[in-house]
Amino acid sequence: MDLNADLAEGFGRWTLTDDDALLDVVTSANVACGFHAGDPSTMRRVCARAAERGVRIGAQVSYRDLAGFGRRAMDVPAQELADEIAYQIGALRAFAEAAGSTVAYVKPHGALYNRAVHDAEQAAAIADAVVFAGHGVPLLGLPGSCLEQAAAERSVGYVFEAFADRAYTAAGTLVPRGVPGAVIEDADEVVRRSIGIARDGVVTAQTGEPVQVRARSLCLHGDTPGAAALAVRVRAALAEAGVGIEAFA
Repeated sequence: MDLNADLAEGFGRWTLTDDDALLDVVTSANVACGFHAGDPSTMRRVCARAAERGVRIGAQVSYRDLAGFGRRAMDVPAQELADEIAYQIGALRAFAEAAGSTVAYVKPHGALYNRAVHDAEQAAAIADAVVFAGHGVPLLGLPGSCLEQAAAERSVGYVFEAFADRAYTAAGTLVPRGVPGAVIEDADEVVRRSIGIARDGVVTAQTGEPVQVRARSLCLHGDTPGAAALAVRVRAALAEAGVGIEAFA
């Protein structure tokens, strides 16, 4: 199982994620590319430190929404969205390559991630941007989504992802953040869910049903309180359960 976390989610003097601590735990780093968070200096620093640790670097692309942290619904024309995503990938690639690494995958963030699950046009724009940006990198996202279909239609690789700290619907999608209980804050429960996802391919939906999940990568959100300590617990618990930890890219 790959462990990924959202990093570089700061801007200027404002910081959110404990990047160094998380980089000691995860195998893949979703680096904010400036549209929901992440200024150039932060992007450069996180890429350098990821490269030093052998952590894979991924472009976490977003709607242009610094004020809303990329979590507000937006309607962006498909071509404009594709251009903005390609721009973000290219910006991060400059810093990744300067650090002796590269952008190994692309993951949408926040509202864009959720929109691409069911919106074929927005999903196609994301996949088009990946093709345009070149280098043949895969997308990271939920299985069974419009984004997976768009990737397949363009021969773009697609890696399944799951979330231990987010509530699921019975349909296998994420419960919207505005719904009570959408973010699971109990650390013991997050650890239990991590093992269930990685070892058994099952997570319990918010409504109580068991949901089958296919995942090669497990996301640990970096912006939740105590995220670094929780990531350490999750990795240790997975290892104790016999789950191998390695990057997918």
